[in-house]
Amino acid sequence: RFGGSAWEWCEARRQYYYHSFLVEQPDLNWRNAEVHAAMADVMRFWLDRGVDGFRVDASAVLIKDAHLRDNPRNPEAEGKPPPQRQTPVFTDDRPETMHCIEFMRGVIDEYPGRLLCGEVQGKTDRIGHFYGTERPRLHLPLNFALLDTPWDALSLQAAIDAYFNALPERAWPVWVIGGHDKQRVASKIGEAQMRVLAMLLMTLKGTPFLYMGDEIGRKRVPIPPDRIRDPFEKLVPGFGLCRDPERAPMRWDASVNGGFTSGAPWLPLDPEGSANVTDQQSDERSTLALFRALVAVRREHACLRQGRYEPLRSQSDVLAFRRVANGQEMLVALNIAAEPRKWHWQGSGHLLLSTGLDQAPRSLPEASILLRGNEGVIITLQPR
Repeated sequence: RFGGSAWEWCEARRQYYYHSFLVEQPDLNWRNAEVHAAMADVMRFWLDRGVDGFRVDASAVLIKDAHLRDNPRNPEAEGKPPPQRQTPVFTDDRPETMHCIEFMRGVIDEYPGRLLCGEVQGKTDRIGHFYGTERPRLHLPLNFALLDTPWDALSLQAAIDAYFNALPERAWPVWVIGGHDKQRVASKIGEAQMRVLAMLLMTLKGTPFLYMGDEIGRKRVPIPPDRIRDPFEKLVPGFGLCRDPERAPMRWDASVNGGFTSGAPWLPLDPEGSANVTDQQSDERSTLALFRALVAVRREHACLRQGRYEPLRSQSDVLAFRRVANGQEMLVALNIAAEPRKWHWQGSGHLLLSTGLDQAPRSLPEASILLRGNEGVIITLQPR
């Protein structure tokens, strides 16, 4: 995946070993019972010390074809980076992978209240497999639909619906808006829409995952060529694969090293004047303040935690849905456009929260509201 051969000679052992990624990351043989026992020991070591669970990285490449057959070449590989030059039939997403995940889940289940989440492979329609059938697998297979979908109301509506339709019965949803391998979503959709995404993330049914700095609306950090650390970019340059812009340290304050270190940071920090935690803590309308307000609303209203998700017709750039539980109904309307949009609903409403954090809760005199550009709102409905 990172260029060159996946097989490396080890002089001390007089053997080759396989590495899906870096030379320094040899793959373990999950077909070996001793590997299973050793991995269980490692997991219990940390579980005994009180960790809440594990995030399994790249779970789809845990195990390889038993015969170590070569992947066929991708006929459309011309001009593409190494990970796309083959069709990974024999190395990725093997059926046996599920047995590895089931094994890890079995260890986790020895400890009450612990969690197993992980990266999965394939399109949305396959995500249900990673929850398990007769034997449980991941509690939360990570879902990157909000990151990977074009940022418009109809595309988002379709991606959300497709994901919910793919979930097995009683499976718990999960929504991810950032990660160490993913480009910053705020760079993709802009600061104003990042606030809209915050409201979407915290009001959809399911567990929200965000990445370091998403809560202050961080964007990609420019990395000069001589400061690149990511081995992917060093080994496979020229394809825009560098992940350092996402992994750069976060600014905690406006000081020279951002409150991150008294020495030299391992990667450049955000440019001076960029978002930092201290400034946003003192700004009542900052992105951080919005995330905190959304967390508070979510904690206060069981409807947003456990209620049903009921989609509404999205139109005129407004993504809308309803959350319903025990007679309580809440509406969420998100303007994906930079221009105002009028939005209508049925019933008597009360404005609970706006992404602008500049409107006090109030009763709405009519069943419509003029959403400002880049604004999202949460509206509670009176019982019918």
